[in-house]
Amino acid sequence: LTQFSLDRFKMETALRRAIERDELIVYLQPQFSLETGELLGAEALVRWQHPQQGLVAPARFIPLAEESGSIVALGEWVQRTACRHWAEWALAGLKPGVLSINVSGVEFRRGQIEDTVRKVLEATRLPPELLELEITESAIMSQAEKSIRLLHGLRAMGIGLAVDDFGTGYSSLAYLKRLPLNKLKIDQSF
Repeated sequence: LTQFSLDRFKMETALRRAIERDELIVYLQPQFSLETGELLGAEALVRWQHPQQGLVAPARFIPLAEESGSIVALGEWVQRTACRHWAEWALAGLKPGVLSINVSGVEFRRGQIEDTVRKVLEATRLPPELLELEITESAIMSQAEKSIRLLHGLRAMGIGLAVDDFGTGYSSLAYLKRLPLNKLKIDQSF
């Protein structure tokens, strides 16, 4: 138990420094239309290139980041980095489609996601219609009424919204009608 706690503490400390040390990498997973084969956009995925351990799987560091609170800084870094690249491609005349970025429940419940997105869009000059945020069903439903207001605020900015992992929590299709969503990503278990 002591060794587990020590290892966890070391990993948490290293993760906090990973942003400063430029150890994080954003991978883009392309999304294609099944009908036409056309590129629709991509989902931004963060990976950690640890100096000693190599590429650390997200399943090892994302839960730790959420528990420690460092997910907020990590999420902001992913947004800035991915949006900067996407904006460069869009401004160069390429048509990359929509950039989809996951927002952790911790980031969403913190309630400052609107400010973060606004700052990132201003700094990167990414057109808002090229950005989509993916928020888990459980994060939205944990504070339902507050979430509805927050989602409407984000939609008013012109960005797209998707519910990720639908079917892992409340699974209320009736409730979905109240949410200003563009996309519903149904969980495999559902």
